[in-house]
Amino acid sequence: MALRTPLHAAHLRHGARMVEFAGWDMPVQYAGLLEEHMAVREAVGLFDVSHMGEVVFRGPRALAALQAVFTNDLAKVADGQAQYGCLCREDGGIVDDVVVYRRSAEDLLVCVNAANRQKDFEWLRDHAGGADVRNESDQWGQVAVQGPRALTVLKKLTRTDLDAIKTYRHAPGAVAGVTCLIARTGYTGEDGFELFCPAAQADALWEALMEAGRPEAIQPAGLGCRDTLRLEMAYRLYGSDMDDATSPLEAGLSWVVKFDKGDFLGRAALLRQKEQGLTRKLVGFQLTEPGIARHGHPVLREGAPVGLVTSGTRSPSLKLSIGLAYVPPALAAEGSALAVEIRGKPVAASVVKTPFLSRKAS
Repeated sequence: MALRTPLHAAHLRHGARMVEFAGWDMPVQYAGLLEEHMAVREAVGLFDVSHMGEVVFRGPRALAALQAVFTNDLAKVADGQAQYGCLCREDGGIVDDVVVYRRSAEDLLVCVNAANRQKDFEWLRDHAGGADVRNESDQWGQVAVQGPRALTVLKKLTRTDLDAIKTYRHAPGAVAGVTCLIARTGYTGEDGFELFCPAAQADALWEALMEAGRPEAIQPAGLGCRDTLRLEMAYRLYGSDMDDATSPLEAGLSWVVKFDKGDFLGRAALLRQKEQGLTRKLVGFQLTEPGIARHGHPVLREGAPVGLVTSGTRSPSLKLSIGLAYVPPALAAEGSALAVEIRGKPVAASVVKTPFLSRKAS
């Protein structure tokens, strides 16, 4: 039986169509994917992301222990900031891509992907480096309020100075009377917040946000539009665009690999890969003929297979078919002509610059 988040009853009340995702019973859509997608781009959408995991590092060794397994540089992160990066194996393969919320040098919350909750906890525990590492995933609910009117909605429900919480920063505060960690983070490309709250109070928080958001045309939003929104921004999805056989350099995440910070797990392998050169790169592409590329579709060059599609969709904002794929570096330049094999037929495509949609979140 699929797991349920603390918001399962709320989804049923609001008419969600439920599907199994990463072992969880989750809403794929409510009113419809296109309507929910455009609500987030133009107004505000509300997502249940309680299936994500929370692993907490505490104690005098917390910062040093996490720094030793994280590709980005937590020494440059102040209390109240968050940082995106990867956990890598010794061979440079990605265990997961995560966001670390630094509450203090002795208290860091690692938000991990839903499918990796137990795997990541066990891996982090095995590399604890003297820190107290705990899996608090079942204690938390997590709600994402995303879109240009997210700030307006949230201001109705909290006395916390939200304007002081800039992008990738966070602060404790009460929202609708519920104690939360209020983070200005998200995976849509829009301004917005992710609210970490006690699991037992997630339902009350959800309904308060829905009520406060009604004048702002808030829409509950499901996994369907979460995927189209993130893909328009070329945000990677673990398990589709990368996995433990992929390195951050191949996945186009070299910007979160800080070789100069000192040693970290996977550094030597990644440095070798950088010096020797990549054999494949993740690129964005656009179909120039009708069709929709999907995960696993072969990528062709002059009829010969050269790679695989990792993510693909029809962009609701751009009205274009877009995707991500691994190809040899020689074919990764913008404008490179490719084809995607869809139902046995080659469909013309071209490598394009990412993100596909240009946004500027505040």
